[in-house]
Amino acid sequence: MKALNEAYRVLHDDTTRSKYDLQRQRPSAEATMIHVASAVREVGTHGQLLSALLCLVLGLMLLLLVRFNGLWFLWPLSILALGVILFGVLMAHSAMTNAREGLRDSHPARRFRFAQEIVFWLAVGGGGYGVYLILTAL
Repeated sequence: MKALNEAYRVLHDDTTRSKYDLQRQRPSAEATMIHVASAVREVGTHGQLLSALLCLVLGLMLLLLVRFNGLWFLWPLSILALGVILFGVLMAHSAMTNAREGLRDSHPARRFRFAQEIVFWLAVGGGGYGVYLILTAL
């Protein structure tokens, strides 16, 4: 999408389009390369964590809304809530993976990937069990 927006910006204006056409007529050795960074890298780890947190909070709010309002005919909303929570968990996992890959190669955290995965999924399982206890106890 970023590349399409950049192309539209260049081709939409006549002056930038003529500059682009002049560059295209030069040999390829002189042409400049356009580098487009992936959107995940621009958002950063903090942005990914914030998105994951918002998904988890929204999913829990929907789940608790269905449970405590006694509106059992809204059971499809609880399925949506579980999907949003699962999406938040996957986003948090992606943030953890990108944070680990952003470290230098000699950093100790890069060597303990398996342990990080175990701790992450234990935290997810423990959180899910805690939500289950809250939903069944009240």
